[in-house]
Amino acid sequence: MKLQEIKEKTVDELKDMILNSKKELFTLRMGHNKLKQLENTASIKNTKRDIARAKTVLRQKELNSVKG
Repeated sequence: MKLQEIKEKTVDELKDMILNSKKELFTLRMGHNKLKQLENTASIKNTKRDIARAKTVLRQKELNSVKG
């Protein structure tokens, strides 16, 4: 997901996105461990990056709301 798309989301949508992405990452990791293969191994890395982007934008929005 692109950064601009993430910035347009509300705080609640970001929290939901983070939760869903963490669940997806868990299933990717467990599926990778059980089957010993994953079609697209880059999906784990991309999911981690999406989580990091969402957390960063969420933190920025929290700081902006505190400042005014």
